[in-house]
Formats: sequence, structure tokens, C-alpha cells
Amino acid sequence: MRKIILLLCLALLFSCKSKKPGNSTTNTVKTPEKSIVLVKPEEIEVVKKDRAYEIGKRLLESCNTSKFKAFGASEATEKVRQNASREKISAICKKINQRNGRFNGLNLLDISFNKKTKEHIFRYAIDYEKKLFKRELFVTVNTENRVSAISTKEVTKKPL
Repeated sequence: MRKIILLLCLALLFSCKSKKPGNSTTNTVKTPEKSIVLVKPEEIEVVKKDRAYEIGKRLLESCNTSKFKAFGASEATEKVRQNASREKISAICKKINQRNGRFNGLNLLDISFNKKTKEHIFRYAIDYEKKLFKRELFVTVNTENRVSAISTKEVTKKPL
């Protein structure tokens, strides 16, 4: 019985492969660098912060007043201006107003910086009359201080 146990232990010992120590310079582990990082609001130019807030507020207030002032070339990129047509905004506002009620205001949650595109992404909590559904607004400002993207997203409430 001892011989069998001894043979099993030896077989187990020889079946395990050991790694040879490698050269540390050739086996370096690269950690992926994050392309999007959070930025403190104090580090952002006032122009960028004001542009993101004013454009977002103007867009959402148009749902209350049914009057939309189109974005200028110095405020937004051509793509944003084309997508922000009165018809599209009217359709989106109709859905949002039925579900959330009147727009009351914006609260800045955080600011991210995309290192690849060199754009700042402002994330706002949208305050509505009805508190049943929570929505967030994302405004992207490029290096020319023009809005290059605007989107809203409904945020699901997390269970306790």
C-alpha cells in the first residue's frame, strides 16, 4: 500500500509542469490605459461648462414652451444642428412630457474626458415635475468649444 501511495505521489510530482523563470524585460505586463477619465469641474474651462449647460437647458426648456431656437454654427457642429430639427425635438418632447412632466432644471453629476477624441462629456441629472422616472442628459463638447453630441437616457432605479 505504501508503494502505491509513493508511486502516486511521484507520478503527481512529475506530471506537474514548472515554469522556467523568464527575463523580466521580455515578460512585461501592459496595463491598458483608460481612454475616458473623470475630470474635476474646476479643471474645465468656463466656456465649455457654460456651453454644455446652456445648450442642454435650452433644448429641454423647449419641451416646456414648444419654441425651439436653432443652434448656431459657433454653438454646435453641423451633425448636431441637422439632428436637432424642430420635428425631431417635438416628437421627443411629446414622449418625455407625457412620461416625466415639465422640465425643472439640470444638476451636473460628473465630467469625463475622452483622450482619443479630446472631447469633454458632461453628464447631468434632469429634474422633472414627475419623479417616477429618472433621466440623464449627456452633452459632448469638442476642442473648438462646440457641442458635438447631445443625448438623454432613462436611468433605471436600483433596488435597495
